[in-house]
Amino acid sequence: MAHVILGLLLIAPRSLYDLIKDFEAGVGLFYSASAGSIKRALDGLLREGRIEVASTERSGRGRKTYRVTDSGREEFRSWMTGDVTGTDLETAALARLHFLGLLEAGERPLVLRRIQARYAADLARLTALEEELSTAEVPPEFHDIAAYQQATLDYGIATLRFALDWFQRIPGSAEPAEQARENPRD
Repeated sequence: MAHVILGLLLIAPRSLYDLIKDFEAGVGLFYSASAGSIKRALDGLLREGRIEVASTERSGRGRKTYRVTDSGREEFRSWMTGDVTGTDLETAALARLHFLGLLEAGERPLVLRRIQARYAADLARLTALEEELSTAEVPPEFHDIAAYQQATLDYGIATLRFALDWFQRIPGSAEPAEQARENPRD
């Protein structure tokens, strides 16, 4: 969540209230967060020096507006260009895609390829499991259970195939040599 907040603050300085509204209006479509978890992440970023208070309103509640520090900028860039880790691949991939325009154009293909590599690795793992399970003997009393477990595995494989194909279609995601073959300049 901290990286998503950094991305939002890199677009423009925001208050806690603004961040909560951003999550409700758009980011929440791929990244779920409560007001309390946003506040905790914001406090952590402030403590770590990744963000700072840009201004405080003098009237009313004294609403603070936050902005990203150089340390926060570097942390965000490192996260964006690093390996895609964690158990929720879809959330990690979509968060990076959402903020991809904040990176230099030359860095974007690397991010897309890392996302694709993670989808490909997860797909290979599930495909290997499917192969292994295809030869397993299932006792008759477990056939119904196994059928739905197989359906769950099929769903996982289909979802990963779709996502991998979808990310490969994003302009700029191909290797430079591959792009030259796809778009020759005659």
